[in-house]
Amino acid sequence: MSLHDDAVLVLKDYDAQGDQAELRQTYLDHLAAHPDGTWKSCHAGHLTASALVIDPERGRVLLTLHKKLGMWLQMGGHCEPDDTGLAAAALREATEESGMPGLSLLPGGPVTLDRHPIPAPCHWHLDVQYAALAPAGAAPAISDESLDLRWFRYDEVAGVADASVVRLMERTRALL
Repeated sequence: MSLHDDAVLVLKDYDAQGDQAELRQTYLDHLAAHPDGTWKSCHAGHLTASALVIDPERGRVLLTLHKKLGMWLQMGGHCEPDDTGLAAAALREATEESGMPGLSLLPGGPVTLDRHPIPAPCHWHLDVQYAALAPAGAAPAISDESLDLRWFRYDEVAGVADASVVRLMERTRALL
């Protein structure tokens, strides 16, 4: 199955509520209009995959200070040719950027969707957001894609991250 086909299936199965239902349809319409909609080369916009690394036993999440954006975000990025699906892309990105082997995605598929503008030549990232559980005792290691990597208690996230990260964290906590 192609990454494009996987993305369509994942989005059709996504349990969207409220504004997420409209956003899901935007993603599906984009994929229908753009066979290359999962790749960075699609300048009309493209899907990305991310994962919030969470340590529920300690009540914290791991965020990366993004090198290009200078913002605290969940781990994530562009899909690559070797990715077998969106979940695999999200897990790969989370593992690479956190430096922590043994992460596991929260069952049930994506947690939220987030569409945000990016600089030209592309115009949109259509992010499919998952949650990844940190293994007990795992220590993060900063990657070359980050300026910093840090654990934040749940109550600290709103003070450092934007609304999309807060929404992802809150939805993840509700699923736990």
